[in-house]
Amino acid sequence: QVQLVESGGGLVQAGESVRLSCAASGRTFSGYDMAWFRQASGREREFVAAIRWNGGSTYYADSVKCRFTISRDNAKNTVYLQMKSLKPEDTAVYYCAAQQAKPILTFIGEAFDAWGQGTQVTVSS
Repeated sequence: QVQLVESGGGLVQAGESVRLSCAASGRTFSGYDMAWFRQASGREREFVAAIRWNGGSTYYADSVKCRFTISRDNAKNTVYLQMKSLKPEDTAVYYCAAQQAKPILTFIGEAFDAWGQGTQVTVSS
């Protein structure tokens, strides 16, 4: 099982940028597809972005497309989420998650094998 630790959250103003990092340890990082989810207070967890094990394909929720970029560095066992043009509605706890790489990547949370503890991102207006 891979262990995940997020960092990089904080309080920012609307329109600003933040980069989240998720460091993995344990199993071979390159054997996992990776994703970011978020959960706002009082709301269900939602998918944000995902990246295949080799970085070859990326996927985004419509709400963050063109503003967020997911990337990974397999040499550093780290996945990133670059967030630009932040809006107050992006305020949430952001979680990274790992899913063992298979031919099909499933975006629902229950399909992921490991989760980080989360990092809070608060966007003030």
